[in-house]
Amino acid sequence: MSSIDFNGIIPAIAVPFNQDYSIDEPELRRFSRWLAGQPGIHALMTNGHTGEVFSLTPRERAHVTRLTVEAVGDICPVISSIVCEGINDAVEQAAMAKEAGARGLDIMPPHHWLRFGFKPEHCIDYFTAIGKASGLPLVVHVYPAWTRASFSCELLAELARSPHVAAFKIGTREMNKYARDLKAIREADPTKALLTCHDEYLLASMVQGIDGALVGFASLVPGLIHELLEAVRAGDLKQAMAVQARITPLKDAVYGGGEPTGEAHGRMKAAMARAGIIRSATVRPPTHAPSDKELRAIDEALLAAGLTVQAAA
Repeated sequence: MSSIDFNGIIPAIAVPFNQDYSIDEPELRRFSRWLAGQPGIHALMTNGHTGEVFSLTPRERAHVTRLTVEAVGDICPVISSIVCEGINDAVEQAAMAKEAGARGLDIMPPHHWLRFGFKPEHCIDYFTAIGKASGLPLVVHVYPAWTRASFSCELLAELARSPHVAAFKIGTREMNKYARDLKAIREADPTKALLTCHDEYLLASMVQGIDGALVGFASLVPGLIHELLEAVRAGDLKQAMAVQARITPLKDAVYGGGEPTGEAHGRMKAAMARAGIIRSATVRPPTHAPSDKELRAIDEALLAAGLTVQAAA
Protein backbone atom coordinates (compact mmCIF):
# COMPACT_ATOMS: atom_id res chain seq x y z
CA MET A 1 0.00 0.00 0.00
CA SER A 2 2.67 2.49 1.01
CA SER A 3 5.58 3.78 -1.05
CA ILE A 4 7.13 5.16 2.15
CA ASP A 5 9.73 3.19 4.07
CA PHE A 6 8.85 4.02 7.68
CA ASN A 7 11.71 1.97 9.12
CA GLY A 8 14.00 4.83 10.07
CA ILE A 9 14.07 8.43 11.27
CA ILE A 10 11.28 10.80 10.20
CA PRO A 11 11.74 14.34 11.54
CA ALA A 12 8.65 16.42 12.23
CA ILE A 13 10.13 19.59 10.83
CA ALA A 14 10.21 23.06 12.34
CA VAL A 15 9.13 25.98 10.14
CA PRO A 16 11.44 29.00 9.92
CA PHE A 17 9.67 32.37 10.21
CA ASN A 18 10.73 35.89 9.34
CA GLN A 19 10.66 38.61 11.99
CA ASP A 20 7.17 39.62 10.81
CA TYR A 21 5.99 36.00 11.42
CA SER A 22 5.63 35.21 7.73
CA ILE A 23 7.05 31.89 6.50
CA ASP A 24 10.71 32.23 5.55
CA GLU A 25 10.34 30.32 2.29
CA PRO A 26 14.01 30.26 1.15
CA GLU A 27 15.08 29.12 4.62
CA LEU A 28 12.41 26.43 4.76
CA ARG A 29 13.58 25.09 1.41
CA ARG A 30 17.23 25.12 2.45
CA PHE A 31 16.57 23.57 5.86
CA SER A 32 14.31 20.85 4.42
CA ARG A 33 16.88 19.90 1.79
CA TRP A 34 19.66 19.76 4.40
CA LEU A 35 17.59 17.67 6.81
CA ALA A 36 16.41 15.25 4.13
CA GLY A 37 20.03 14.49 3.27
CA GLN A 38 21.08 13.51 6.79
CA PRO A 39 21.94 9.84 7.48
CA GLY A 40 19.00 7.58 8.30
CA ILE A 41 16.27 10.01 7.24
CA HIS A 42 13.45 8.11 5.51
CA ALA A 43 10.89 10.94 5.18
CA LEU A 44 10.03 14.39 6.48
CA MET A 45 6.77 15.32 8.17
CA THR A 46 5.25 18.77 7.84
CA ASN A 47 2.56 20.41 9.98
CA GLY A 48 3.26 18.59 13.20
CA HIS A 49 3.32 20.24 16.60
CA THR A 50 7.00 21.02 16.06
CA GLY A 51 5.98 22.87 12.90
CA GLU A 52 3.70 25.12 15.01
CA VAL A 53 0.72 23.75 13.08
CA PHE A 54 -1.83 25.52 15.27
CA SER A 55 -0.39 28.88 14.23
CA LEU A 56 -0.78 28.04 10.52
CA THR A 57 -3.91 28.47 8.45
CA PRO A 58 -5.07 25.51 6.32
CA ARG A 59 -3.74 27.25 3.22
CA GLU A 60 -0.37 27.86 4.90
CA ARG A 61 -0.17 24.21 5.93
CA ALA A 62 -0.55 23.12 2.31
CA HIS A 63 2.00 25.74 1.27
CA VAL A 64 4.56 24.47 3.80
CA THR A 65 4.09 20.96 2.42
CA ARG A 66 4.46 22.16 -1.17
CA LEU A 67 7.65 24.09 -0.40
CA THR A 68 9.12 21.09 1.42
CA VAL A 69 8.23 18.66 -1.37
CA GLU A 70 9.77 20.95 -3.97
CA ALA A 71 12.91 21.37 -1.86
CA VAL A 72 13.61 17.70 -1.17
CA GLY A 73 12.77 16.43 -4.65
CA ASP A 74 13.61 12.76 -4.91
CA ILE A 75 15.69 12.68 -1.71
CA CYS A 76 12.80 11.42 0.42
CA PRO A 77 8.98 11.52 0.60
CA VAL A 78 7.03 14.07 2.62
CA ILE A 79 4.19 13.30 5.03
CA SER A 80 1.75 15.99 6.18
CA SER A 81 -0.15 16.03 9.45
CA ILE A 82 -3.89 16.59 9.32
CA VAL A 83 -5.33 18.32 12.37
CA CYS A 84 -9.04 19.15 12.01
CA GLU A 85 -12.29 19.09 13.95
CA GLY A 86 -14.52 17.19 11.54
CA ILE A 87 -14.53 14.71 8.69
CA ASN A 88 -15.39 17.17 5.91
CA ASP A 89 -12.62 19.55 6.96
CA ALA A 90 -10.16 16.66 7.27
CA VAL A 91 -11.01 15.30 3.83
CA GLU A 92 -10.60 18.79 2.33
CA GLN A 93 -7.25 19.41 4.01
CA ALA A 94 -6.05 15.91 3.06
CA ALA A 95 -6.83 16.74 -0.57
CA MET A 96 -4.86 19.99 -0.24
CA ALA A 97 -1.89 18.10 1.22
CA LYS A 98 -2.02 15.50 -1.53
CA GLU A 99 -2.20 18.18 -4.21
CA ALA A 100 0.84 19.82 -2.58
CA GLY A 101 2.79 16.59 -3.02
CA ALA A 102 2.39 14.75 0.31
CA ARG A 103 2.76 10.99 -0.07
CA GLY A 104 1.37 10.12 3.34
CA LEU A 105 -0.79 11.69 6.05
CA ASP A 106 -0.33 11.76 9.82
CA ILE A 107 -3.80 11.90 11.38
CA MET A 108 -4.08 13.69 14.73
CA PRO A 109 -7.22 13.17 16.82
CA PRO A 110 -9.77 15.98 16.47
CA HIS A 111 -9.15 18.23 19.40
CA HIS A 112 -12.74 18.27 20.61
CA TRP A 113 -12.06 14.63 21.53
CA LEU A 114 -9.66 15.98 24.15
CA ARG A 115 -12.55 17.82 25.80
CA PHE A 116 -15.50 15.52 25.25
CA GLY A 117 -13.98 12.12 24.49
CA PHE A 118 -15.16 9.92 21.62
CA LYS A 119 -16.54 6.52 20.71
CA PRO A 120 -14.32 3.97 18.92
CA GLU A 121 -16.61 4.09 15.88
CA HIS A 122 -16.01 7.86 15.63
CA CYS A 123 -12.30 7.15 15.22
CA ILE A 124 -12.79 4.36 12.68
CA ASP A 125 -15.16 6.54 10.65
CA TYR A 126 -12.65 9.41 10.73
CA PHE A 127 -9.71 7.37 9.47
CA THR A 128 -11.80 5.48 6.91
CA ALA A 129 -13.17 8.67 5.39
CA ILE A 130 -9.74 10.28 5.08
CA GLY A 131 -8.15 7.10 3.75
CA LYS A 132 -10.82 6.50 1.12
CA ALA A 133 -10.88 10.11 -0.04
CA SER A 134 -7.11 10.63 -0.22
CA GLY A 135 -5.85 7.19 -1.24
CA LEU A 136 -2.70 7.96 0.78
CA PRO A 137 -1.17 5.78 3.53
CA LEU A 138 -2.16 7.02 6.97
CA VAL A 139 -0.13 7.32 10.15
CA VAL A 140 -2.13 7.00 13.39
CA HIS A 141 -1.00 9.78 15.72
CA VAL A 142 -1.38 8.25 19.20
CA TYR A 143 -1.88 10.84 21.96
CA PRO A 144 -0.77 10.42 25.61
CA ALA A 145 -2.61 7.92 27.77
CA TRP A 146 -3.72 10.62 30.20
CA THR A 147 -5.74 12.50 27.55
CA ARG A 148 -9.38 11.88 26.64
CA ALA A 149 -8.17 11.37 23.06
CA SER A 150 -6.17 8.29 24.10
CA PHE A 151 -6.82 5.17 22.01
CA SER A 152 -7.44 1.88 23.76
CA CYS A 153 -5.39 -1.19 22.84
CA GLU A 154 -8.49 -2.67 21.23
CA LEU A 155 -9.01 0.41 19.07
CA LEU A 156 -5.35 0.45 18.05
CA ALA A 157 -5.66 -3.18 16.97
CA GLU A 158 -8.74 -2.34 14.91
CA LEU A 159 -6.89 0.56 13.27
CA ALA A 160 -3.96 -1.76 12.55
CA ARG A 161 -6.31 -3.97 10.56
CA SER A 162 -7.46 -1.01 8.44
CA PRO A 163 -6.16 -1.11 4.84
CA HIS A 164 -5.73 2.68 5.01
CA VAL A 165 -3.28 2.62 7.95
CA ALA A 166 0.44 2.08 7.32
CA ALA A 167 2.09 3.18 10.56
CA PHE A 168 1.62 4.37 14.13
CA LYS A 169 3.25 7.46 15.65
CA ILE A 170 3.09 6.31 19.25
CA GLY A 171 3.23 8.91 22.02
CA THR A 172 1.47 6.96 24.78
CA ARG A 173 3.86 8.38 27.41
CA GLU A 174 2.85 5.82 30.02
CA MET A 175 5.21 2.92 29.67
CA ASN A 176 2.92 0.12 30.86
CA LYS A 177 0.29 1.07 28.31
CA TYR A 178 2.98 1.77 25.70
CA ALA A 179 4.11 -1.86 25.91
CA ARG A 180 0.52 -3.10 25.66
CA ASP A 181 -0.12 -0.80 22.69
CA LEU A 182 2.87 -2.14 20.80
CA LYS A 183 1.81 -5.72 21.50
CA ALA A 184 -1.79 -5.10 20.39
CA ILE A 185 -0.72 -3.54 17.09
CA ARG A 186 1.87 -6.23 16.35
CA GLU A 187 -0.62 -9.01 16.99
CA ALA A 188 -3.27 -7.36 14.80
CA ASP A 189 -0.93 -6.73 11.84
CA PRO A 190 2.86 -7.12 12.21
CA THR A 191 3.44 -5.33 8.89
CA LYS A 192 2.34 -1.95 10.27
CA ALA A 193 5.30 0.26 11.27
CA LEU A 194 5.68 1.29 14.91
CA LEU A 195 7.34 4.68 15.38
CA THR A 196 8.21 6.21 18.72
CA CYS A 197 7.41 9.89 19.13
CA HIS A 198 8.76 10.09 22.67
CA ASP A 199 11.26 12.90 22.11
CA GLU A 200 11.91 13.17 25.84
CA TYR A 201 12.89 9.52 26.41
CA LEU A 202 14.12 8.12 23.15
CA LEU A 203 16.23 5.19 24.35
CA ALA A 204 13.61 3.90 26.79
CA SER A 205 10.97 3.85 24.05
CA MET A 206 13.25 2.49 21.31
CA VAL A 207 14.27 -0.64 23.21
CA GLN A 208 10.63 -1.80 23.25
CA GLY A 209 11.01 -3.06 19.68
CA ILE A 210 9.97 -0.22 17.40
CA ASP A 211 10.73 0.28 13.70
CA GLY A 212 11.69 3.94 13.70
CA ALA A 213 11.18 7.35 15.22
CA LEU A 214 8.91 10.18 14.12
CA VAL A 215 10.03 13.01 16.37
CA GLY A 216 10.38 16.77 16.23
CA PHE A 217 13.68 16.47 18.09
CA ALA A 218 15.16 15.07 14.86
CA SER A 219 14.96 18.60 13.42
CA LEU A 220 17.74 19.44 15.89
CA VAL A 221 19.79 16.24 16.36
CA PRO A 222 19.03 13.95 13.40
CA GLY A 223 22.50 12.41 13.44
CA LEU A 224 22.43 11.52 17.12
CA ILE A 225 18.95 10.01 16.91
CA HIS A 226 20.06 7.95 13.90
CA GLU A 227 23.12 6.75 15.84
CA LEU A 228 20.89 5.84 18.78
CA LEU A 229 18.48 3.83 16.64
CA GLU A 230 21.35 2.01 14.94
CA ALA A 231 22.90 1.11 18.31
CA VAL A 232 19.55 -0.21 19.57
CA ARG A 233 19.06 -2.25 16.40
CA ALA A 234 22.54 -3.73 16.83
CA GLY A 235 21.80 -4.66 20.43
CA ASP A 236 24.72 -2.48 21.58
CA LEU A 237 23.30 -1.10 24.82
CA LYS A 238 26.62 0.41 25.88
CA GLN A 239 26.84 2.45 22.68
CA ALA A 240 23.15 3.36 22.88
CA MET A 241 23.60 4.66 26.42
CA ALA A 242 26.63 6.68 25.34
CA VAL A 243 24.67 8.33 22.54
CA GLN A 244 21.70 8.97 24.83
CA ALA A 245 24.10 10.60 27.31
CA ARG A 246 24.96 13.19 24.64
CA ILE A 247 21.29 13.74 23.85
CA THR A 248 20.05 13.99 27.44
CA PRO A 249 21.41 17.45 28.40
CA LEU A 250 19.90 18.93 25.26
CA LYS A 251 16.65 17.05 25.86
CA ASP A 252 16.53 18.48 29.38
CA ALA A 253 17.23 22.02 28.13
CA VAL A 254 14.51 21.78 25.49
CA TYR A 255 11.81 19.69 27.18
CA GLY A 256 12.67 20.06 30.86
CA GLY A 257 10.91 17.40 32.91
CA GLY A 258 7.83 17.30 30.70
CA GLU A 259 6.51 16.55 27.25
CA PRO A 260 6.91 18.56 24.04
CA THR A 261 4.87 21.79 24.23
CA GLY A 262 4.72 25.05 22.35
CA GLU A 263 7.28 26.64 24.65
CA ALA A 264 9.52 23.57 24.28
CA HIS A 265 9.33 23.95 20.51
CA GLY A 266 10.41 27.56 20.98
CA ARG A 267 13.42 26.38 22.97
CA MET A 268 14.24 23.82 20.30
CA LYS A 269 14.06 26.47 17.60
CA ALA A 270 16.46 28.59 19.64
CA ALA A 271 18.84 25.64 19.88
CA MET A 272 18.57 25.08 16.13
CA ALA A 273 19.40 28.72 15.43
CA ARG A 274 22.32 28.75 17.88
CA ALA A 275 23.68 25.57 16.26
CA GLY A 276 23.43 27.18 12.83
CA ILE A 277 20.74 24.78 11.58
CA ILE A 278 18.22 27.55 10.86
CA ARG A 279 18.72 31.28 10.44
CA SER A 280 16.21 32.57 13.00
CA ALA A 281 14.52 31.25 16.15
CA THR A 282 11.35 33.31 15.61
CA VAL A 283 8.17 31.61 16.83
CA ARG A 284 4.61 32.69 16.19
CA PRO A 285 2.50 33.94 19.08
CA PRO A 286 1.21 32.85 21.49
CA THR A 287 4.42 30.82 21.85
CA HIS A 288 7.16 32.86 23.53
CA ALA A 289 10.90 32.88 22.94
CA PRO A 290 13.07 31.31 25.67
CA SER A 291 14.29 33.35 28.62
CA ASP A 292 17.95 34.28 29.08
CA LYS A 293 18.25 31.54 31.70
CA GLU A 294 16.82 28.98 29.29
CA LEU A 295 19.17 30.16 26.54
CA ARG A 296 22.17 29.67 28.81
CA ALA A 297 21.04 26.11 29.52
CA ILE A 298 20.60 25.51 25.79
CA ASP A 299 24.12 26.77 25.06
CA GLU A 300 25.62 24.47 27.70
CA ALA A 301 23.67 21.51 26.29
CA LEU A 302 24.73 22.28 22.73
CA LEU A 303 28.33 22.28 23.87
CA ALA A 304 27.85 18.89 25.56
CA ALA A 305 26.31 17.49 22.37
CA GLY A 306 29.03 18.95 20.15
CA LEU A 307 26.58 21.07 18.17
CA THR A 308 28.09 24.54 18.53
CA VAL A 309 29.45 24.70 14.98
CA GLN A 310 27.50 25.62 11.85
CA ALA A 311 25.57 22.47 11.00
CA ALA A 312 23.75 23.43 7.82
CA ALA A 313 25.45 24.29 4.54
